[in-house]
Amino acid sequence: MQVPQRLRNTLVTAVTAVALSAPLVHAGNDYSHLGQEALVAPLPERWIYVPDHQQPSPSADRWWKEFGDTTLNMLISRAESNNYNVAAAMKRIRLAGKELEQTRAGYYPTLVASAGWSGSQIAGASNNPVGPSTRSSAFSAGVSMSWEIDVFGRIKRQLDAGKAALEVSRADYDAVMVSLCAEVAKTYLQLRQYQMQEQVAAEHIESQKKVVKIAEARQEAGIGSMLDVTQARIVLYSTQSSLPGLESQIQTTANALAVLTGIYPAELVPTLLQPGTLPHDMGMPPVGVPADLLRRRPDIVEAEGRLAQYAAMVGVAKSDFLPVLSLDGSIGTTSRNISHLFGAHSLDYSIGPKLSWTIFDGLARNAKAAEAKIQLEEATDDYNLTVLNAIEEVENAISRYNATLKEIEYLNSLIEQSRKSLELSLGLYKQGLTAFNNVMDAQQSYLEYQNSLVSARGTALTQLVSLYQALGGGY
Repeated sequence: MQVPQRLRNTLVTAVTAVALSAPLVHAGNDYSHLGQEALVAPLPERWIYVPDHQQPSPSADRWWKEFGDTTLNMLISRAESNNYNVAAAMKRIRLAGKELEQTRAGYYPTLVASAGWSGSQIAGASNNPVGPSTRSSAFSAGVSMSWEIDVFGRIKRQLDAGKAALEVSRADYDAVMVSLCAEVAKTYLQLRQYQMQEQVAAEHIESQKKVVKIAEARQEAGIGSMLDVTQARIVLYSTQSSLPGLESQIQTTANALAVLTGIYPAELVPTLLQPGTLPHDMGMPPVGVPADLLRRRPDIVEAEGRLAQYAAMVGVAKSDFLPVLSLDGSIGTTSRNISHLFGAHSLDYSIGPKLSWTIFDGLARNAKAAEAKIQLEEATDDYNLTVLNAIEEVENAISRYNATLKEIEYLNSLIEQSRKSLELSLGLYKQGLTAFNNVMDAQQSYLEYQNSLVSARGTALTQLVSLYQALGGGY
């Protein structure tokens, strides 16, 4: 089938018009680094509680490996693979990608193919004079096209908004990962803290049993009183009574770790219930400068992405005030006889550009543009607040971690003196030179300070995790 010369000329003209408009399709605003420009005040050059650091915080390392604990590494690895929140965040990325593909499809024409048969009959009785009925039928096949030419950048700005939404979903995924890894690490450290407190209680129970025997022996020998025996037993029973609560906390914490890693407790808990200790205390990690937060923290990246998204939507709202240029056309064949469907005289076609421009819509576009600007202003405020909150979280985490490290130093000295006090008071009691209540007080203080030290060590490590989390998690 030959295409008529006039049709070919029309198609060439349309393609030329599209080619000339191509530079306009790719024109538009650049929203990169929009968040930094939206800051109401420059970021500080250093943190309050630490001196300047030459080495930046790790940006690609897995920070939890600094603890040197293979079990923790295993738990986080499984959580990354199995956690349902991570899976949901990944699906949100895929969803945003598909929405972006739908928007990008606006650059291309829409083609619709059709084929069919139609038949009709005109009643002869409707004629005057009445005559025979007339029948007609026809076969048809063809393709129709509709193409919006993005001369004024409406689709381009929609695409900008879609790209920003995709970045937001990726930042959301990073935030889920950072939060998950931090939660696993904190829960694991809590488990080890409870286990160490259980070990401390078990050691003191053995020591306190020996003291009970000493008090009973002195009472039986007539050089001690039954009061000494009852006081020694009170200390022992008090320590023993703490074990069920610790065992329950160990069990429930292990169950929580199983949920975080997406594993049934029966498969994981027996491994976690094996005795363990807290990782060694670590000094202050290098925390870089506040400006690193713009690169590291997922919530800041997400807030900046939303800022870019709403900025693009302002452009979309402004584009609604401009005309829409589209190209509509169709080509096909029609014939009463299917054998002539592709004959020389069966061709039908139509083509023509169309410019549509909404003149008045009851000020709906004005309201939409104003709404987009307000959303952009709200996103700007949210971005600035997110940055301020991020700096506060880092400052607080540094301050708390440093304070807990100092507390640990004092507790170590306090425990050493408590141990000596217990040894001295017990030695004097055996010689009958002091009352048993001095031994009782020394026992209780020694146990209390050791528990406080374990708790402080656990708190310090948990605060260190919080610091890494505040710095963006090392991702």
